[in-house]
Amino acid sequence: MQSGTRRALFAVGLIAGSIALAGCGKSVAANAPAATGPVEVGVVTIQPQRVALTSELAGRTAPYMVSEVRPQVGGLIQKRLFKEGGDIKAGQVLYQIDPASYQAAYDSAKAALDKARANLGSIKLKADRYKELVSINAVSKQDFDDVSASLKQAEADVASAKAAVDNARINLDYTRITAPISGRIGRSSVTPGALVTANQTVALSTVQQLDPIYVDVTQASAQVLKLKRELAEGQLQNDGENGAKVKLTLEDGSSYPLEGRLELSEVTVDQGTGSITLRAVFPNPKHELLPGMYVRAQLVEGVKNEAILAPQQGVTRDNKGGATAMVVSKNGKAELRQLTTSRAIGASWLVTSGLNAGDQLIVEGLQKIKPGAPVKPVAATNLTAVQATPVKPAASAPVAG
Repeated sequence: MQSGTRRALFAVGLIAGSIALAGCGKSVAANAPAATGPVEVGVVTIQPQRVALTSELAGRTAPYMVSEVRPQVGGLIQKRLFKEGGDIKAGQVLYQIDPASYQAAYDSAKAALDKARANLGSIKLKADRYKELVSINAVSKQDFDDVSASLKQAEADVASAKAAVDNARINLDYTRITAPISGRIGRSSVTPGALVTANQTVALSTVQQLDPIYVDVTQASAQVLKLKRELAEGQLQNDGENGAKVKLTLEDGSSYPLEGRLELSEVTVDQGTGSITLRAVFPNPKHELLPGMYVRAQLVEGVKNEAILAPQQGVTRDNKGGATAMVVSKNGKAELRQLTTSRAIGASWLVTSGLNAGDQLIVEGLQKIKPGAPVKPVAATNLTAVQATPVKPAASAPVAG
């Protein structure tokens, strides 16, 4: 009896153990991770573009024309005939110097001229009579020669008197100090009653022409050489007239609404800075630009054909600071690429090596993948990069500088 009971209990234990093991197997199977497929990533297909390359350079505004107002005769200032800081026209009277002494000198010169003319008339009549008399030997040839010499002297006296009148009139006109150019006049250094002298070192005021106005910027000579080399090798092309266009950003970050043009580049490199000065001219009808303002100018350097632009959100940096990007390989896996970038254009990088036309650049889902991971490319939906606007082909034009 006891032996049979033990056999029965052992059989029950075996059955219970089998049931428990079966339950554990089902639990482990239920907690096992499910098989995963390729990760979905947003991509941008790289397409070559023709884009204009620009440089942003710092500079200062300068007046188109500058003229310092100085007296050309001495005397007391009677009147100041302009408003400081106002706009004036060329030839407008600015100051009036006391003309009394100059008027007297002019009147005296005119009287001397009248006297010389009267004397000339008398001698001319005498010379005419002697000419007839000498022909019949009524007067000696010596007397005729003397009269002829007196006539020439009288003519010279008249010419000298005319010159004296002209000089006196010029000095009298100089008592009215006029504006040499049109523009905006600054502060006056003198007031009525002040004594001024001819060609004094201190200017009475300064007139500056502000419309148009110059913008002088500097560019590194090395950059100029690089630009010329790329143009010569065909990596860049001139953009015709557009190559001479310049846009302006003001001190407060706002954009100047009018477009300027590049006038010239300096022929000498500054030995202290290694830079070349470029000068652009801008229309300034509202006088928004004033001399000495700090500005940033955007100059079109040239046009690059077949440019590769990569959105910045798809480009990262490695530990050494090098640019890297992930692309979809031919076998549908994430592939790490080392890039070489030259500059930023808008929200994109200009890539010179590492990407090719037709590559699918991963810009979304980068945090979910590693190199070699299978991916499922879809068109990116949250692309913040702004692609550069293609430029139209233009005839070749000379490069400034």
